[in-house]
Amino acid sequence: MKFQPTLMHERVHTIDILRGVSLLGILLVNMFGFYLPQPHIDTLHWFTEAKDIIWQQTLDIYVQSSFYPLFSMLFGYGLAMQYIKSQKTGINFYKFAPKRLIILLVIGLLHAFLIWWGDILATYAFCGFFLIVLIRLKSPWMITIAIMLNGLFHGFMLFVLSMMGMLNSEVEARAVDIIMIQNAITAYGTGTWMDAFTQRLADLSVQMGFGMWFMSLFTILPYMLIGAAAAKWRLIERAKELKVMWLILAVVGIGLGLFIKSAPYMFTHTHLLDYVKVVVGGPILAIGYMAVIIVICLLPFALKVLSPFAKLGRMSMTMYIMQSIIGTFIFYNFGLGLYGKMTVEMGTYIALGIFATQLIIAELWLSKFSQGPLEAAIKRLTYGKKLSEK
Repeated sequence: MKFQPTLMHERVHTIDILRGVSLLGILLVNMFGFYLPQPHIDTLHWFTEAKDIIWQQTLDIYVQSSFYPLFSMLFGYGLAMQYIKSQKTGINFYKFAPKRLIILLVIGLLHAFLIWWGDILATYAFCGFFLIVLIRLKSPWMITIAIMLNGLFHGFMLFVLSMMGMLNSEVEARAVDIIMIQNAITAYGTGTWMDAFTQRLADLSVQMGFGMWFMSLFTILPYMLIGAAAAKWRLIERAKELKVMWLILAVVGIGLGLFIKSAPYMFTHTHLLDYVKVVVGGPILAIGYMAVIIVICLLPFALKVLSPFAKLGRMSMTMYIMQSIIGTFIFYNFGLGLYGKMTVEMGTYIALGIFATQLIIAELWLSKFSQGPLEAAIKRLTYGKKLSEK
């Protein structure tokens, strides 16, 4: 018996919709990295115009730090679904899962080095190897490990801030490397593709340092474990049966999440409130967003109305890479050359335009093919399956 990838009739369309919506949140956050010299700046204190500050704060509250936990949970959910399927069919999960993660790691590294420095796929693949080691555990154990990893790390970080006497001090603009900022502006804003490539290597030395890989085990892997635990409980597939739970999570997640994330702006912007905003408010709001979408999907005709998002979610890998290609073309000098010339408002509108275009592309592509081109390539490399036409 051969291990088969997920077939169309086996797909959980709510998960595809969640992936599609997550792509919008990820794009809105990544836009800063496309047209600003990140990771060398302090975004919180970078903008001087009142309108830019308001837009940045709005995105910080509603989007920033809430969609990577959501996407991480969905990654864990999907991987656990594959594991559960292998258990039912009697196929060795570990014959295919590591191979798929290696392919994902290679794609992520190529994306980071050749297109855009802010890749997240390589990190997901890295954490995925730890996830497949733990995926045999029962859901309560995975939840416990997730809480321990995340809680101990952030507890330690808060302890360090406390010992430094910074918890209740107001967040001030941090020191930045002016030379690196100027180099990024020059390379991306006025340079050639090779100039951008050279600068991307410098950016990656900051973005993909040892600390990033180490921290991902405490900041991304826990959400993957939570997602995998949820998959073993089939929380999304049983949404109708568990609608009261999802309604409560929607109300509490949105309300509490937005309150915590707004706290630094409503009160004094201390290091404690700023830290809690990210590590507590972000994930809580992510669960709230997930719950709201799941509840909406229980409504009559909702799956049909939201099918464009589901189609985008079915092509999430392709669309994620496409966002980087479009983003760098719009802003880098070898494209339209708009780097450093954007207001936050205009950058947000461009992100919405890109996303709307991707909805159309996904609709057209999936009218002829069963999956996205990158998904088909991964499927072929992993399972030996060809891209099939409808």
